[in-house]
Amino acid sequence: QVQLVESGVGLVQTGGSLKLFCAVSGYTGSYNYVGWFTQIPELDRDWVATMYIHAVILYYAYSVKGRFTISRDNAKNTVYLQMNTLKPEDTAMYYCAAGLGVGGRVASASHYNYWGQGTQVTVSS
Repeated sequence: QVQLVESGVGLVQTGGSLKLFCAVSGYTGSYNYVGWFTQIPELDRDWVATMYIHAVILYYAYSVKGRFTISRDNAKNTVYLQMNTLKPEDTAMYYCAAGLGVGGRVASASHYNYWGQGTQVTVSS
């Protein structure tokens, strides 16, 4: 089993920055990539970014490219999402998730087996 726990300060003004943390624990053989998703009530989860944990391979959604950075500290088993130049439309619940595979559709929530409980991010205008 793999457990993921998100954390990070949740309220910021437009144009501000925020860093989210995803602490990952459990059997490391159960996943090889970790991603971030957002969700607004009554809508599907939207993919934000993904990284393979054993290689320098990063993917970003077009809407966040250049503003968000996904990174990891393997010694701390933690994945980060640095968010800069935040906009009100970035307001959502943010989830980190882990999956296992190669060449898969990392932008699809169905390709992730493990999910955190989510952390709310609110960007005020």
